[in-house]
Amino acid sequence: MRLSSFLLSAFGFGLAVVAVVCPLARAAEHVTLKNGFEVDCVRREAVGDKVRLYFVEKGKPDSDANYMEVAADSVVLVETVADVPEPVAEVKTPSAVTLMAAPTKEEMHEMLAHAGAAHNIDEDLLASVVRAESGGQVRAVSRTGAQGLMQLMPGTASAMGVEDSFRPEQNISGGTAYLDLMLTRYHDNVAWALAAYNAGPGAVDRYHGVPPYRETRAYVARVIREFNRRKQMAMVAQAR
Repeated sequence: MRLSSFLLSAFGFGLAVVAVVCPLARAAEHVTLKNGFEVDCVRREAVGDKVRLYFVEKGKPDSDANYMEVAADSVVLVETVADVPEPVAEVKTPSAVTLMAAPTKEEMHEMLAHAGAAHNIDEDLLASVVRAESGGQVRAVSRTGAQGLMQLMPGTASAMGVEDSFRPEQNISGGTAYLDLMLTRYHDNVAWALAAYNAGPGAVDRYHGVPPYRETRAYVARVIREFNRRKQMAMVAQAR
């Protein structure tokens, strides 16, 4: 398993920057941002110098809980699109994990272990990413719209097959799959993969390594430091 038997050298926010495309039902507007991101939303609302873009949360068509905020001057184009009927999904009985707001320590361990085994990634690395990204908060939403435990952007979540980023097991599965892609892309160079998870692979490719962004370098160092702490604690426990 990747990283299972050694500590990483600290080398440093944000998330993998992928096209922010929200494949949500009933989209009424297609918003293009100055940085090139594109977002489908059901409505907009001015909040001070920000614009709040609302999305339809699956199963909660009237909820205002699912949104992202962007700077008002970052919106360069708004296009009206036709409403798209929401597809009728297969009715499934949700598990206890999908219903809970915050998984227990044991449930979190089980989800991380399952995702890690599926992608051959050390569970402690995944736990370290979760801690750095969201602090373990299931419904965390960043200022850029990243969601859930591993802070997935809507476009990344969709590409990884995640239907609801606020369902812990889906978020962890999608985040782990994306991290796996970055580890494979950078030949298991963990610092580069983490930097790509944070700032996007384009930035890593452009700088041929961890980009010189203060937030990204701090993020990479924070994840590696937490990973090392977990491994050191495990070694101490084994030595007793």
